[in-house]
Amino acid sequence: MLFRPERAQRLDRVANMLRDGKPPAELLSSIADVCRRVISSRESPHIKELIHAGAWTDAALTLLAVELPAWKLRRLAYDEGEWYCAISHERELPEWLDGAIETRHADLFTAILKAVVEGLLIAEEEQHGGKRIRIPLDAQNLVSCDNFG
Repeated sequence: MLFRPERAQRLDRVANMLRDGKPPAELLSSIADVCRRVISSRESPHIKELIHAGAWTDAALTLLAVELPAWKLRRLAYDEGEWYCAISHERELPEWLDGAIETRHADLFTAILKAVVEGLLIAEEEQHGGKRIRIPLDAQNLVSCDNFG
């Protein structure tokens, strides 16, 4: 059995909540409980105020800035009814060289939060020396390519 740190398991639960379309307040409070930097930073009351005010997008962007300081917003675009969000370690590189996290959703807040959760999962795996097979949170139809023959 593969060892998964408790924080990674809790982040997986938040990712599942994103897939299930839970309400923004529930999502933000769940992810804020997992975030180490938010809990210990002076931004914690600010994020709680944003959640209380219903400023979901501002809360998600603040969460990105506080919890993933190495990641920067690369692109935020709306096209054909969906928001596309990309965060990156190296914004100045051409897109084809950059290992950006790209997400999409009909709701701006959820698109940003998906990128934050994926970034947190990657950071958690890197911290514990593991390699994570990255399956985007947007993946709906997964196919097994194993040869069982």
